Amino acid sequence: MDLSSFFSLSYGMYVVTSKHDGQSSGYVANTVFQVSADPPQIAISCHKDNLSFETIRRSKAFNISVLQQEASAEMIQKFGYQSGRDVDKFSRFLFGEGKNGIPILQEDTVASFETEVVQAWDVGTHVVFVAKVVEAEWVNKEMSPLTYAHYHESKRAFSPKNSPTYIAAKDLPQSITHGTEYNGTGSWKLYVCPACGYVYDPEIGDEDSGIPPGTSFDDIPEDWECPVCGVMKSGFIPLD
Repeated sequence: MDLSSFFSLSYGMYVVTSKHDGQSSGYVANTVFQVSADPPQIAISCHKDNLSFETIRRSKAFNISVLQQEASAEMIQKFGYQSGRDVDKFSRFLFGEGKNGIPILQEDTVASFETEVVQAWDVGTHVVFVAKVVEAEWVNKEMSPLTYAHYHESKRAFSPKNSPTYIAAKDLPQSITHGTEYNGTGSWKLYVCPACGYVYDPEIGDEDSGIPPGTSFDDIPEDWECPVCGVMKSGFIPLD
């Protein structure tokens, strides 16, 4: 089975938030879809290990913020690859409060939705929550929504482990994860981040972090971090 064929399915990128007993939680989701028009209903798929799963289950409500195409890497790192059990995801970003008392992202956002859960289906590792939309608004019509395809191509990274679309790098074809040469001098050794699937390609480098093209992994400073999820260089593993 060619698991990479799943990349042909289209997804957006969203921040899903919830709140219960004064505790807010949130995560980056790429599985959000409208399931009916009358009444307007939206569904999400949430991993049972996520703190947000328990918050949504208990509050029976969640909000959705549609990320814009140039959403900050730090936001995606915090909400996509870190747990609210370990870090405060909300302190560094601008959030408002919906009519339901749940946080709504106010930056890097195209539109937002407030919802009330009406059904929940256990589908194995995840639960699909179906919710009635009780409020919806444009935040910035001038921005283009971020898609998973754009995220994957621009960051050379894959879905986080708890995503319903997660595929381990080892299960992907070599044509997707590695196999480049530079100036005909031989193959570069590529390294992958085990947390998010980001592949460091020496031919491309990481210019946003000051690493120019043509820099081998061994020559990267030891304090360099994965530009997607923040894993230290020492945590990367070589791709065979």
